[in-house]
Amino acid sequence: MANNSKFAIIGAVIAAIIVVGVVAFVSVPTNTVSEETSAPNMVSEETPVLTIYSGRAETLVGPIIEKFEQETGIDAQVRYGSTAELALAILEEGQNSPADIYFAQDAGALGALSKEDRLLKISPSVLSLVDSDFNSLDGEWIGITGRARVVDYNTDLVSPSELPDSIWGFLEPKWKGKIGWSPQNGSFQSFVTALRVLEGEDRARQWLEGIMANEPVVYSGNTPIVEALGRGEIHVGFVNNYYLQKFTSQNPSYPVAHHYTKADAGSMINVAGVGIVDTTSDKALAERFIQYMLSDSAQTYYATSTYEYPLTKNAQVAGSQIPIGQIDHPKVDLNKLDDLEGTLTLLKDIRAL
Repeated sequence: MANNSKFAIIGAVIAAIIVVGVVAFVSVPTNTVSEETSAPNMVSEETPVLTIYSGRAETLVGPIIEKFEQETGIDAQVRYGSTAELALAILEEGQNSPADIYFAQDAGALGALSKEDRLLKISPSVLSLVDSDFNSLDGEWIGITGRARVVDYNTDLVSPSELPDSIWGFLEPKWKGKIGWSPQNGSFQSFVTALRVLEGEDRARQWLEGIMANEPVVYSGNTPIVEALGRGEIHVGFVNNYYLQKFTSQNPSYPVAHHYTKADAGSMINVAGVGIVDTTSDKALAERFIQYMLSDSAQTYYATSTYEYPLTKNAQVAGSQIPIGQIDHPKVDLNKLDDLEGTLTLLKDIRAL
């Protein structure tokens, strides 16, 4: 197969991974991602330079990368863009890529680069900073923050005792017309991919068709679902954990809370993570960046600014969210979440898209 054709196929798969970007909320009014490369800084020959391809928005990671520069003296040259766009750029650039670090908002994209042998193995001492559940099995990428799937519910309309321990409980007729979901959202699609990995294609189809039979209300994303829950428009909604924190930080009495299913895809934890690109000329410098992103100050920044789960062993979660260690999440190889193409096909087959 010619290289161009190969990249086109890989690009289609990676693009499917981030059909709709999954970004956490911060206090700034926008979470869009700039596609422009930052202008190079004028630095002396003695200043170490690290080139970062960031699929995470500048509004999210820009402040902590600036702090990294200030505290280490390393010049971070950051190219911002979508996770899919930058993964494809690394593949197309081949061994001419200037990238040292690939910072992705989704484990599936990291898995796609790993499959193409474009990531280096990270030193065991660095990998050990994070629980092995949130690193690749072969040590080629590491999680920086976690994003848990949750079932949010309106506390005025639903009591905790009514909520099932499994996502399969939402197929019961009593939930008809009361569920909110967003099939076109990237985080939901990652959840469905995890369901396919954990329980197989037939079971995933069965669950989706069962939810469809309960006539769920369709929303454009996670924020509209949480807003609808607050209005009492729906009783429950399938979202990521960090969206609610934006509302409760502004209104502690906001009538919505998290519910976690037990050991199934409904409580899966995806990650935003980092891989070291095989074109780096200084692996040690790249690992310094990873170590900084996993430092106490950086993990606190993520917990309090983006409301994601910090992943280091002693980090504290922000707000009223339960610690990540208390979530009964399933054991799933996050590399396998790169097969979003199959998920899109399934969602289209059942006419959810």
